[in-house]
Amino acid sequence: MAAFVTYLVIFAVISSAIAYDPDMLQDLCVANTSGGIKVNGFTCKAEANVTAADFFFDGLAKPGKVNNSVGSLVTGANVEKIPGLNTLGVSMSRIDYAADGLNPPHTHPRATEMIFVLEGELDVGFITTANKLISKTVKKGETFVFPRGLVHFQKNNGGKEASVIAAFNSQLPGTQSIAMTLFASTPEVPDNVLTKAFQVGTKEIHKIKAKLAPKKS
Repeated sequence: MAAFVTYLVIFAVISSAIAYDPDMLQDLCVANTSGGIKVNGFTCKAEANVTAADFFFDGLAKPGKVNNSVGSLVTGANVEKIPGLNTLGVSMSRIDYAADGLNPPHTHPRATEMIFVLEGELDVGFITTANKLISKTVKKGETFVFPRGLVHFQKNNGGKEASVIAAFNSQLPGTQSIAMTLFASTPEVPDNVLTKAFQVGTKEIHKIKAKLAPKKS
């Protein structure tokens, strides 16, 4: 726990100096998520209506229930969950992994990510624009950084559950899953684009799309 608290303090100091989101111009700007006005972020809630609840979230305290085919669950603590984060340039997530679970290759277009391993052991890595894989096995109490915009992943190769806390230098880092982006977008990416890009036939593309298609309720 002491190591985790130290990590949070270090992250807070670093992120305040190099936060990627635009700097704030007032003490606070609690997000008015129902205002209906589109800006780069959110408009400010009237300060008279601001409460402690705007800065509080307990969703990272307990492991999430992993119930999907990839074996991982991301619980975000960003401006959409904590309105008080608006203009502050930071957010967090908790990622829980089943045994053999994977957080599939994805990117965060607006933030660098730094993970702290709470439990378990993970194989993690990112790919540079020179197509070089930078990877390492990380264990409980250790950290790893994924540079902003680069494709990265985390794989639980242990025989038990694992979990991490992830910190971002953006109030809303955004996430693009590579597989979901290419094979489950709306409208669909044309088959002839995917067949040429991956050098496979249309049948293979349709099989992948069928596996990734949203489940019908």
